[in-house]
Amino acid sequence: MTTTQTPTDAQISHRLRSADFTTWRAQVQATGGCAAPIHLRGGSAVLDRDGAVLLERSGDILAPCGNRRESVCPACSDRYAADAFHLLRAGLAGDDTKGVPATVTDRPRAFVTLTAPTFGPVHTRRVSPRGLVIPCPCGEHHHADDPRPGTALDPDTYDYTGAVLWQAHAGQLWDRFARTLRRRLAALLGVPVREFRDHARLSYAKVAEYQRRGLVHFHAVIRIDGPEGAADPCPPGLDDHALRDAVLHAAASASVTTTRPDGTTLTLHWGGQVDVRPVTPSAAREIEDPDTGAITDAALAGYIAKYATKGTGATDGADRPIRDELHIPLLDVSTHHRAMIATAWDLGALPAYEGLNLRRWAHMLGFRGHFLTKSQRYSTTFRAMRADRRLWRLREDLAALDTDPNGHLVDLDTVVVVNDWQPVRFGHRDEGERELAAAIAERNRQHRINTRRRTS
Repeated sequence: MTTTQTPTDAQISHRLRSADFTTWRAQVQATGGCAAPIHLRGGSAVLDRDGAVLLERSGDILAPCGNRRESVCPACSDRYAADAFHLLRAGLAGDDTKGVPATVTDRPRAFVTLTAPTFGPVHTRRVSPRGLVIPCPCGEHHHADDPRPGTALDPDTYDYTGAVLWQAHAGQLWDRFARTLRRRLAALLGVPVREFRDHARLSYAKVAEYQRRGLVHFHAVIRIDGPEGAADPCPPGLDDHALRDAVLHAAASASVTTTRPDGTTLTLHWGGQVDVRPVTPSAAREIEDPDTGAITDAALAGYIAKYATKGTGATDGADRPIRDELHIPLLDVSTHHRAMIATAWDLGALPAYEGLNLRRWAHMLGFRGHFLTKSQRYSTTFRAMRADRRLWRLREDLAALDTDPNGHLVDLDTVVVVNDWQPVRFGHRDEGERELAAAIAERNRQHRINTRRRTS
């Protein structure tokens, strides 16, 4: 029987037989199997304090795209998730290498979820404690793979304008929430708001997650420190109960005011579903204590990092910005999410919303914020962790040198790196290369999973 080779199979076969396959594979491996690498051409040199060249290379290299969406690049998404985990974990449990002492576990801390309000009834799929599917308001029992849950029951009456405007102001609403929270904590301390930072500091990290209805909600870790940040103990008078009271007050009080296209006032606020749970030190393997509802810091870091890598795929929005409204009907999204995208696009053309830049963010259903943000003193930063990785690789490269040309030990902390790389093109050459890169990324992922299992 004759088997017809597909074009992709032919491309894979051609790449495997190519003379430069070993070099290409090593470069792709260095990116972790990036699905859309950046091709760079140029050179770099590592110089010692006297200007002598220690290392030098030139030619073409690949750099990872850095996209956090798993639907775009699983390899870079995994790297982002790992960085998010360490950033969040350091702020919860402490990590001296990241400038956060272990004493942060003694601070008042809470895991908070803030949701969007309703803009109209949607299809739902809820399950009873006995595992039975509760009827949707439409009268049906939606099965697990039904795409309708989260979509509008009546698209003609659903407030898509309000939903998109809430989404566009979600970041500003969080800022109002944080300011209100500080005011409440200052009141509980009995000090003026302007003096709050002289007594305490609010530290947090938050992650945005899309709900099925296309609106984001925020998961946040909130911690109360002393005025100098993580190394400073929380002042007397503030504890877990005070933090919970302040969070509930701020969630109910914070609001942002804007206008609808017809000029009427629209007040934006959080939804009624506010969840506040205390965070306990890592004393148990369970993510949640069934008796107290407390959540352990180690499990919580992984829980939030998982959401940090969720992208806006077929069930939420488009992976790429929309350049032309003619593309909106062609998007592989639900009718509900397409209506949000179209609404964002239409609102973006109105002068009243010029500052929101809604057309740029239409593919994100109007959400304009970052998926993971933190306060200054919560823990380390993504930039610092990337710099640490670059320094580690440089040390590995220089470790083999042992000495410089003059016979002296190389001071790895005083070398200078000079880079001169220019982008040539983006992405792999064809589907065959993408398939091979995906296989490398999956192998790396399985290796990490197996390593964790062996060491746990």
